[in-house]
Amino acid sequence: MPIFTPTGEQDPFLHVHLRRGEEIYCESDAMVMMDNTLELRGKMQGGFMSALVRRLANGESFFQQHIRAERGDGDCLLAPLMPGDLEILDVGKTQYNLNDGAYLAATSGVSLTARMQNIGSALFAGTGGFLIGQTAGEGQLVVNGFGTLFTLDVTVDNPVIIDNGHVVAWDSRLHYEISVTTGNSRSLIGNLVNSVTSGEAVVLKFSGNGKVILSSRNPTSFRAWAKA
Repeated sequence: MPIFTPTGEQDPFLHVHLRRGEEIYCESDAMVMMDNTLELRGKMQGGFMSALVRRLANGESFFQQHIRAERGDGDCLLAPLMPGDLEILDVGKTQYNLNDGAYLAATSGVSLTARMQNIGSALFAGTGGFLIGQTAGEGQLVVNGFGTLFTLDVTVDNPVIIDNGHVVAWDSRLHYEISVTTGNSRSLIGNLVNSVTSGEAVVLKFSGNGKVILSSRNPTSFRAWAKA
């Protein structure tokens, strides 16, 4: 299996070593350099409909970069669009949901599909509308987030509330609910007022057993600040 290694302490590259015949998929324009033994092509992984679903669910490109060790062993360097950290996740027994822009690369046994969200999640969460990205298959997945990444373990006895803009990926077995407030008011107006006064717009309430990958920076808030 290809070997993924983050390289660098701040805004790291993803170093990938492939043996002859091995291949990976990565987000469009992620490749920085590669050995001459490797072959780079643009592919719609899973065909047109799968590519369309990924586009709608996570804002990913129609065409992914497909890198294969065609002429011998080789190495390549990948980099995400946004500055920040990388996390390597084992996919198989555990599958993951991905927030917008979290996908960087995966071994060929992992595919990115989509599933339907409920209407509340679709309207408020900002994670791909009615569709949300979800992994399938077996192998390794690399996600990226804006800033430093932190892995939080959620348990049945310890549900957590997280600002939606800081969520990168989460165990698909976790249950999550969307809220416009961290308060307990049963009134929609009361919740909206609390949301405005607390500065929290949309939060996700996770429960169950699994892990959530968080980023220290909120890309949506940063873009709003940069435009101000």
